[in-house]
Amino acid sequence: MGRLHGCALALMLLGPAAVAAPAQFALPAPGAYKLERILKAPDGIVLDSDGSRHRLSEFTTGKVTLFSFIYTYCTDAKGCPLAYETLHTLKKTLGKDARTRDQVRFVSMSFDPTYDTPPAMRSYGGLDARERGGVDWRFLTSRSNAELAPMLDGFGQDVSVAAERAPGQRVPTLSHLLKVYLIDASGTVREIYSTSFLQSDVVLNDIRTLLLEAQRKR
Repeated sequence: MGRLHGCALALMLLGPAAVAAPAQFALPAPGAYKLERILKAPDGIVLDSDGSRHRLSEFTTGKVTLFSFIYTYCTDAKGCPLAYETLHTLKKTLGKDARTRDQVRFVSMSFDPTYDTPPAMRSYGGLDARERGGVDWRFLTSRSNAELAPMLDGFGQDVSVAAERAPGQRVPTLSHLLKVYLIDASGTVREIYSTSFLQSDVVLNDIRTLLLEAQRKR
């Protein structure tokens, strides 16, 4: 999961019952704890869902960013679909606050540039990929596995292809540990959430903590 601190550490210390039902305890106030600097987000060439070419750093700097690697045909309920649902919930919550929604960005980037082309990513993102009035949510892919690999390595994200496919299966099954990265506006990863700690109220608290941190520096 990476380093544990802030709300994620509080969840771990309170045990499995708290993880299952975080509403049973009070989260620390945003800004009352510190999120450590874990690593610098890597850079590389990516494709947006409209097919335009960009540097990844365009989508990991300038705003507080929630970033995750996904693939569009993932069926693991504790994997990519969980990341999508959590970010979708957060998008609705953050979108209600005009003071913060323009300071936050979501990025979902594909593990599989072969099958997850820009049109596939745009279709996967649906309205979230096309809407520009709320929290910006980008659905990215890359031109090749060769260009993707340094970005995976830079984030410390492992992924492997299953040796065999099920009968009639057209696409490969990708094995990976779900990680969602919270990145500050300077492009530094400040938290890494795994399945057990990817909870909307916890992530929201950490986002607000980074926004308060940036405000205090002004």
